[in-house]
Amino acid sequence: MSAPGATRVAVGIIGAGPAGLMLGWLLARAGIECVIVERQQRAHVEARIRAGVLEPGVVDLLRTHELGARLDREGLAHEGVELACGARQLRIDFQALTGKVVTVYGQTEITRDLGQAHDALGTRILYGAEDVRISPGDAGEDAMIQCVLDGEQLAFRCDFVAGCDGFHGPSRQAVPGRREFERVYPRGWLGLLCDAPPVAPELIYASHERGFALASMRSPTRSRYYVEVGADEDLAAWPDARFWEELARRLPAEVAARLVTAPALEKSIAPLRSFVVEPMQHARLFLAGDAAHIVPPTGAKGLNLALRDVETLARAFIARFARDDEQPLREYSSACLTRVWRAERFSWWFTSVTHRLQDDAFGRRLQEAEFAHLAQSRAAQTVLAENYVGVSGES
Repeated sequence: MSAPGATRVAVGIIGAGPAGLMLGWLLARAGIECVIVERQQRAHVEARIRAGVLEPGVVDLLRTHELGARLDREGLAHEGVELACGARQLRIDFQALTGKVVTVYGQTEITRDLGQAHDALGTRILYGAEDVRISPGDAGEDAMIQCVLDGEQLAFRCDFVAGCDGFHGPSRQAVPGRREFERVYPRGWLGLLCDAPPVAPELIYASHERGFALASMRSPTRSRYYVEVGADEDLAAWPDARFWEELARRLPAEVAARLVTAPALEKSIAPLRSFVVEPMQHARLFLAGDAAHIVPPTGAKGLNLALRDVETLARAFIARFARDDEQPLREYSSACLTRVWRAERFSWWFTSVTHRLQDDAFGRRLQEAEFAHLAQSRAAQTVLAENYVGVSGES
């Protein structure tokens, strides 16, 4: 890929979601020049409704790098979650079991916070870029990014490129010889966002013979609810009234009685998928976030994994540019994949014991037995809590 007159930059970042913006912020604070290339317009990126549960390690990351002011004002600290199996309920006490809490703060808010931070810094972010192409380079050749912005051909010659552009972006396709591991589930999450007080102070994960449901929130006045549906379900077949009726059926009766309904602000269906790419790097190209791995949302790991990826990658870039130490870059993929596969295992397990992946009585009895085991075993609750809040000492 040749590009006469290309602009020289230390790190080119593909994708201006939270992973790409966070990586750019960490590099800028270390004095490392970067450019961020994003195919969508800024308004679209900042409006995307995604995850909302942050591990304590990610909260610490945001605070350490001067991104925690609004999070500390508006984030909701949760000391546990509620599990339900039919009419039975069990609270998993994170604080008692691990000494940690999680924080509810939407991915949308993190993206906006990062965008404002970059505005103040003057970072070059190219929103609405088209025809993005990547050359990963090699030991003796720079990496390249080319794109079209407002009809103009642009090119960047980079020491390194970070692919933070999600599952459908071009970065993963630029890794030759990659192995892809995937499990596609026959189910999806139908989500509804509304301005109504949450039905409970903490998240409720409900396993029901009709399917899974989740009662979540974004603030004391804004709720986010989900019901499990078929992967091929038609969104148009789910008017608000049907959604609320189905959600109430799947929640325990005493919880459903407290449910406050409101018109949907946003409604969408997200497929359930487990996906991992190995390796997460090739030559001068490094993958992070959904470009490298996807987890079912059940375990609340997607955003947390993405931000931990770029934390690891930023440290490796800083070691390279500040000390000419390339060892952390060489070890980036293996360091991340250890954490990724642990999260994949937990998300797969949590999904399998809460969802109606197979419509059979045997599977339902196994779920009921799993719930009974959790209710009786503090050790089992501790394993769940440790995985949910993030295992201490992960890189």
